Parts: sequence; C-alpha cells; structure tokens
Amino acid sequence: MKSATETKRSVAAFFDLDGTLVPGPSLERRFFRLLRYQRALRARNYLRWMVEALRLAPRGMAAIQQANKMYLRGVRVGEGQAEMCVPQFFPGAMERVAWHAKQRHAIVVVSGTLEPLARAAAIEMETELEARGIVAAIRVCATQLEKQEGKWTGCVIGDAMYGEAKERAVRCMAAEMDLDLRRCFAYGDSSNDRWMLAAAGRPVAVNPSEGLMRIAQHEGWPVLWWGGGKNAKRQETGFTTEGTLRLRSG
Repeated sequence: MKSATETKRSVAAFFDLDGTLVPGPSLERRFFRLLRYQRALRARNYLRWMVEALRLAPRGMAAIQQANKMYLRGVRVGEGQAEMCVPQFFPGAMERVAWHAKQRHAIVVVSGTLEPLARAAAIEMETELEARGIVAAIRVCATQLEKQEGKWTGCVIGDAMYGEAKERAVRCMAAEMDLDLRRCFAYGDSSNDRWMLAAAGRPVAVNPSEGLMRIAQHEGWPVLWWGGGKNAKRQETGFTTEGTLRLRSG
C-alpha cells in the first residue's frame, strides 16, 4: 500500500528528441544546413571545430559529436531560425505525449540538441496538443551555449546534454519537481539514452539503435516503433515489427 507521501509525489515523462519524437536528420544537422545555406558559417569555424574535436577525442566520438559546438562561434543568435528546423513529429510520439498530458504527467524534453531548437520543438508540441483540446506546458532540458553581444561563442554552458548528463539532469529535475522516479516514464532511441532510461521506473526504447535494442532486450524494457517504415534507424537495424505497449495511469 502506498504511503500518503508517495501518492502526492508527481509523475513525469522524459522524452529524448531526435529519433524519438522526430525523424532524422537531427534538428542540429537541419540547423547546420540552414546556416550553411544562409552563409552564416565562416571557413575558420570549421577549423575551430576540428581543433576542438582533437581536444575532445580522448573522451570518445560521442563527445566530439555532442559537445563540440565551435562551428557556431561568432554566429548571431537569430529569431525564427530554430522554428524552421522542426519537422513533423512521429504520429505515435504525439499520441503518447497526448496520453501523458491527459494523465496530468509533467512532460520534459531532454535532448542533446541546442536549447533553442529543443524549445522550438516543445512549443510546436504544445501547439499540436492545444489543437487536440489539451493544454500542457512542456519543459526543456537541452545543451546551452554561451552568448556574447548576441552571438554564440561556441562554448557549452554546463554539461552537453548527452549520455550520463541526461541521467543527472533527470535526477535534478526529480528533486526540483518532487517526482517519484519509480513511477516516471522515459523514452529514448540511442544507447546514449540508456542512463536516462535506467533512471526512470518505466523506461521505453523507441525506434532503438542496435546498441539500445540489445540493452532493452537484456533489461526487459518495452520497445516501440514510431518510425513507420521511414525511420532510418529502423531500416539500419532491420527490424520491421510494430511494437505495442499498454500504459497505465501514473
């Protein structure tokens, strides 16, 4: 029997963004292409990125991919750019987000992408929920960049939001929001999400990479496919069976 304290504590659903809520290419890659099209990136930015990649190399490829933002040094923080990079969400993803909103669960996007991109995606999700008659405020925890005089410096503030940093962020939010992590949900598509998934009592592997699929099978985690046959990761791993998962109210 649950104690009064446990009953009062809140439930949240933590969602990775790229590959989980939206199809590839990633929001940041879309953003990069937009900046390149707008000629906002200078040649020396690529050199700075390479220098930073060499510095981060001992920490592995994930650090190079997720923590190296030096290509953005000197780029002006523009209005409206982030909104242009948000694709349509997987229909299954929006159904799940709507389900959580109806249960009055807190909804949090935890993503390694740039904070403005994740924020734009969250606003678009709120708009889609509102079209369904559902009002929900979606929190965002993403990679933040330092700004000076309206331009990015390329330096990450705090931790780049990937790997174990996602777990730390989830646990900090659980303390801040008085969440019962044992009753919380977490959704991710990559083995880099495994720490965040393990932190929640109800983890779900969505459109999983080969690495995450192996972990999910070992841990007994439910697996869902929201990619329809167009999800790149799904084609790479060769999985074609639609997954199902019955959810209970938290």
